[in-house]
Amino acid sequence: MSGRALITGASGFIGYHLIEAAQKAGLEVHAAVRPSSDVSHLAPLSPVFVYPDYRSTDALRSFLEERNYQYIIHSAGATRAKDSAAYNLINAEYTRRLAEAACQISQPLERFVFMSSLAALGPLSYTDRQPITENTSPKPVTNYGKSKLLAEYYLSEIKGLKTSIIRPTAVYGPREKDLFIVFKTLSSGIDAYIGRNPQRFSFVYVKDLADATVKATLHKSASNHTFNISDGGSYNRYELAEIFNAWSGKKPFRIHIPLRLMKIVATALETGYTFSKNTPVINQEKLKELTAQNWFCSIDAAQAHLGYQPEYDLKRGILETLTWYQSNRWL
Repeated sequence: MSGRALITGASGFIGYHLIEAAQKAGLEVHAAVRPSSDVSHLAPLSPVFVYPDYRSTDALRSFLEERNYQYIIHSAGATRAKDSAAYNLINAEYTRRLAEAACQISQPLERFVFMSSLAALGPLSYTDRQPITENTSPKPVTNYGKSKLLAEYYLSEIKGLKTSIIRPTAVYGPREKDLFIVFKTLSSGIDAYIGRNPQRFSFVYVKDLADATVKATLHKSASNHTFNISDGGSYNRYELAEIFNAWSGKKPFRIHIPLRLMKIVATALETGYTFSKNTPVINQEKLKELTAQNWFCSIDAAQAHLGYQPEYDLKRGILETLTWYQSNRWL
C-alpha cells in the first residue's frame, strides 16, 4: 500500500497511534499540528509536520492542493470547551471547512475519515438489552456529543466526498491523560464512584481504534460508512478498578459520592475557571457522561465491512497501559 495521508490532531493521544498505524500500512503521513504543539514524542515516527489554517476554506483548499493527499484522517477536535459555541466551531465548523476544501481540489480524495464519538449518539437506559448501533436514534447528552453529531450532519450534506465516520467509545492506552486520573486516584488509595446506580461501560484500546481507523481509510467501497468502535465488551462500573487492584496488589477504599454533591463541586469548579482559558476536569458536561447508565455498543458493522477484530479486551489493554505508565514514571 502506498499513498499520502493527512492526519489532523496528530500531536494528541490518539494522533500518535494513528500515525504509527498509518505508517505501518505503508502510508506517507503528514501530521497536522499547531505551531505551538509539543511534538517531541513524535520524533521517532518522523512524520512530515504541516500547519493548516482551519479558519478559512480558501486557505485549506490551497493547502490541500499543494500537497496532493489521497487520504485525510480528521481527528483534531476539542474534548473540553467553555460552551456549545466553542465546541461547534472546533468540532463541527472546522470539519465542514476541511471537507468542503477537500471537494474543491483538482485531485479527488480516496477517502475522508472523521473521528467522531459515541457521544454523538448518547447513552442508553440500563434496562436496554440491545446495544447502541450505528442506527440508534441520536440523543447526545453533552455539548461535545452534539457538536460531533453536527459535524456528521455537515459531512452528510457534502456531495462527492467519500467519507467514513468513526465513533469510538471511551479510548484508553499509553499517553492517555483523562482515564489516567482514575489510576492515580486508585494508586492513592481511593476507589471513588458517583452514586450507586448500576452502569454498563464500553472501552477501546487505542491501538485497536487506530487499526480500525486505518482500515476504514483504505476501504475501497464507493459508499459512505459509519462505524461504532469498541472492544466489543460490556463492563460494569467496578471492573476497571478490579483490574488495577489485581495488578498493583493494592486495596483502595471504595466510596460512593452522591451525585447531588458532585454537581455542587462541578458548579464550583466551573465558577473558579470562569476567567481561565481552561476547563476543569470535573464539570457538568463530564458528569453527564460519567453517570450515564449504558454505553455498551455493537461493533458488528466494523467487523462485517472492515474485517475489524479487536486484539485487546479491557484486561489486556489496561495491563499494557499500566505497564507503560509505570515504565514512564507516570505511576
